[in-house]
Amino acid sequence: MEFFNRQSFFNDIQSRELNGFRVSAVRKRPHYMGNDSQDLAPIGAVAVEHDGDLSPPMALSFCKTNKNAHILALTDEGGYIGLYNTRKKFTDSSHYGENAEKAKVSEWVAHDNAIFDICWIKDDTNLLTASGDQSIKVWDTQEKKCIRALMGHTGSVKSISSHPTNQDLVASGSRDGSFALWDTRCSNTYQKLFLSPISTVYEAHLSCGRRRLRRRKAESMSITSVLYLKDEVSIATAGAVDSVIKFWDTRHLKGPVTQACPQSESTAKEKRLHGISSLSQDLNGVFITASCMDHRIYMYNVLQLERGAIKSFSGGRIESFFVKSVISPDASHVLSGSGDGNAYIWQVHEPQSDPITLKSHDGEVTAVDWCPSEIGKVATCSDDFTVRFWNIQSSCYSNTRSPSSIRKRVMAMPRMERRKLFVDEASSIKSDTKNWTSNVVSNVCMSGSSRMQEVGTPESQEKRISFNPDVKENLDKTPEAKIKSPSSVLNPPSSLKRKTIRDYFLVS
Repeated sequence: MEFFNRQSFFNDIQSRELNGFRVSAVRKRPHYMGNDSQDLAPIGAVAVEHDGDLSPPMALSFCKTNKNAHILALTDEGGYIGLYNTRKKFTDSSHYGENAEKAKVSEWVAHDNAIFDICWIKDDTNLLTASGDQSIKVWDTQEKKCIRALMGHTGSVKSISSHPTNQDLVASGSRDGSFALWDTRCSNTYQKLFLSPISTVYEAHLSCGRRRLRRRKAESMSITSVLYLKDEVSIATAGAVDSVIKFWDTRHLKGPVTQACPQSESTAKEKRLHGISSLSQDLNGVFITASCMDHRIYMYNVLQLERGAIKSFSGGRIESFFVKSVISPDASHVLSGSGDGNAYIWQVHEPQSDPITLKSHDGEVTAVDWCPSEIGKVATCSDDFTVRFWNIQSSCYSNTRSPSSIRKRVMAMPRMERRKLFVDEASSIKSDTKNWTSNVVSNVCMSGSSRMQEVGTPESQEKRISFNPDVKENLDKTPEAKIKSPSSVLNPPSSLKRKTIRDYFLVS
C-alpha cells in the first residue's frame, strides 16, 4: 500500500474529482496506524477492507425504522457499500477483519469513485448514494441493484437529503457550487434509469461581489451540506466559503429567504471566513447544528433564526471537511468527529462543560451517527480504516426531557364525535352508577333529534360547561387555531398556502 504525506491530503482529494465520467487515477488517503486505546472501549469494531486492501470509510448511517435500526450502512473511498449488523457480539481477541466478516450483511460496488454521503429512504428498502463521479444513485438494498441514476452535477456530490414525508423528493449539494432538487418518480421515455434535476441553484453560496470576479476555486464554492427541513418546503444549505447557513423555499428558488451566521455581519467581515463541514437536525426539526472550520459546532433554533447561534460546542478539532457532527434524535446531545483521533459528545443543556471523549481511533475521526431507536448507541469511522460502535447510555443519558420536545395543544372534539362518545358511554354505564351518570350525561336524544345533549360535571364541582356561540366558533377554527400551537409550527396543514420560510418558522 502506498503512503503519502499529510500535507498532500487535499491535493489527493482534488485529483480524485472527475471531469465528466472519465475515471482518473485515485490516490489513497494517508494511512494512520497505532495501538488501540483502552480508555473508553467500544462495544465493537470492524475493519474496512476488500480482498485484503484497506479503504478509508467516508460515510455511515443507521437504518431509520425501529425494526432495522441496528443495521449500519457504510461507504468508503473505493465506492463500496457495506451493510453491518451492529448487534453482533465481538470478542476482544477478534481481529477487526474477522469482525467485519462476522457482522457484514451484504456488500457491493456502487460507484467507481468515493461515496461521500448516504441516505436511507422508503422504510430502509432503498438507499441513496452521493459520489465523486458526479452522480447520485438510488439502490434497492435487497437486490443490490441501481434503480435510478440522478445526473446533472458537474462536480462531486458531497451531500444528499430526502424530503421528510415524500422520499421521492431529494436535495443534493455539489462541489460545483450548486444544489439541486430531484424527483425520483420522473423518468425519461427513452432512458428510464437516468434522471435530470427538476431545479438547480448555481453559485448558491457566493456573494454578488464575488460572482463578478474571476471564478474561484472549487474548494471555496463547494456546497458541503444540504438539509430538507421538517416544514416540507424549505431547504438549508451550507458551504465551504463561509459559516453562513442559507434557507430556501423550494417553490421560489430565486434567492434565499433568510440566513443564519454565528457572528454579526460587521464582526464577520473583520474575521477570517470559516466554512461549514456538515449540517444536522433533530427528529422534531427544531434545532440545526453546523460544524464550522473554526473548531466549533454551532446550534440554531429554526424558530428564532434572527438570534443567530444560541449555543456553541468546542473541544474537538475540525480540520477538514470530512469531519462531521450529528445532533442526537432527541436533541439532548451532539456527537462529533475530530482531527485528533477522538470523538466527542456534548450535552446540549451544558455546552460549556467538558465533552465525553471516545478514545480508540488512531486517525482523524470523520463520519459519525446515532442509532435512532437504541438509545446511546453511536458509530464512528476514521482514517485508521475502522468503524467502531459505542454504547454511551450509562455515561451521558438521564431522565431529563428532550430540549426539542414540544407540548401539543389538546383540541376539543368536533360536535358529532362528542355526541357519539356520550351516547355510547350512556348506553354502556351500569345501573348501579345511575345516580352519578345523571350528572354527567343528561338529555341525550336517542330518537334521532339533531339537538345536542347537555353535558354536566359531578355535583362537587360548581362550574358547568356551557356551549355558547363563542365557544362553538373557536371549535370550528381548528386550522387557524392549530397554526398558533407550537406543535404545528413545523407541520402546518397542507391546505394553508404560505410564501416564505418565516411563515412556517414563526418567531415566538
